[in-house]
Amino acid sequence: MADADDVRHLALALPHVVEIDSQGFDFRVADKGFVWSYPERRPGTPRRIRTDVAVLYVGDEAEKQALLLGEPELFFTTPAYDGLPLVMLRLERVSVDRLRELVTDAWRMRAPDSLVGDLDDGVEPSNPDLSGAQPTC
Repeated sequence: MADADDVRHLALALPHVVEIDSQGFDFRVADKGFVWSYPERRPGTPRRIRTDVAVLYVGDEAEKQALLLGEPELFFTTPAYDGLPLVMLRLERVSVDRLRELVTDAWRMRAPDSLVGDLDDGVEPSNPDLSGAQPTC
């Protein structure tokens, strides 16, 4: 199914996206994160960055609960994320098409209105060749 490379490819195909230097992946639009690798925290152990799990911005608690209840095989949360409009996505269980939808939706919710139209208007992606180089806006 999907993996971290798919997340990177899909995120960088969206306009005005910047990849933040991190141990995993971390994508932002207008300085707002919309998808990043899961920083797993377990008591008594150092934080571990998991690139097999993506944290996605979902907008609000209602959407979060709908995803958690509707597709528990894909989505989960932890107490550290209580009250936050974020879900964790198991990448190995999601299709690339579904991942594209989720990443694009997260981008739309985080991008300012002045940038959302660029997606619909077909503005060039942040990194048109998707060569892995960090994009500039």
